Amino acid sequence: MELGVRRAREWCTAQGIPWRPCTPPDRADPTRIRFTERMVGRVAFGEHDVQEIPAPERGATADLALHVTVDIQGVDRFLADPEHEAAIRGEVVCQALGGRLPVERGSFQLFVERSDPQHLRMNYRLHFTDRAGHPLTLSGYKDVDEDSRRGVWQDTSVLHTRVLRGHVGADEESEAQVVACGAVRIRPADFLKQLTTFRVEAPTLPGRVTTLGRFGQFFAGKLWDVYAQNVLAWSPL
Repeated sequence: MELGVRRAREWCTAQGIPWRPCTPPDRADPTRIRFTERMVGRVAFGEHDVQEIPAPERGATADLALHVTVDIQGVDRFLADPEHEAAIRGEVVCQALGGRLPVERGSFQLFVERSDPQHLRMNYRLHFTDRAGHPLTLSGYKDVDEDSRRGVWQDTSVLHTRVLRGHVGADEESEAQVVACGAVRIRPADFLKQLTTFRVEAPTLPGRVTTLGRFGQFFAGKLWDVYAQNVLAWSPL
């Protein structure tokens, strides 16, 4: 649906027809959606560009897991904002870094456009501190891109991960020191469990149903734009 809106706007611009972008609602939005993810994998220390889970025999490696809860407060705002950003909390689990380490501050972005609506990313940024007291940042992304040829499950379940020295913002990442990198993934059993963790808040029961439906329509519509748009130009959702 959003792909059709974007192309309509591009056509209007080309024809010199004025249009006004929608703005996020100003009213208080009491709606909320939460869900929990568990991802497991491995990182390699001293590496800077490992895209997949490194093999244990690849130098200094360590198991790493994420157990995090995405908290979308104000679903209308979240859907209207092109950054689609929400808070995230939980813990990073890595024995090489000191065990179970709580996330002190975290952000999550769902389906952020890179170059066009068929090249999207899910971004994760978690600030935490290792057992020795060193501040660290876990920066990760999932590539949602038909050109990858990996398929929708692989693209949406694998988080390419880097551990950076310090509490690093997105605009500081290019200059940050890389401590380790690798990948973590959602296992099928954990994905099924994740589906049971969705919690929806709204003032009424019909409101909760509508809120969950709008989020599901957004999620499925974005995947349609990436993986099925070449088959059918418009989404039935």
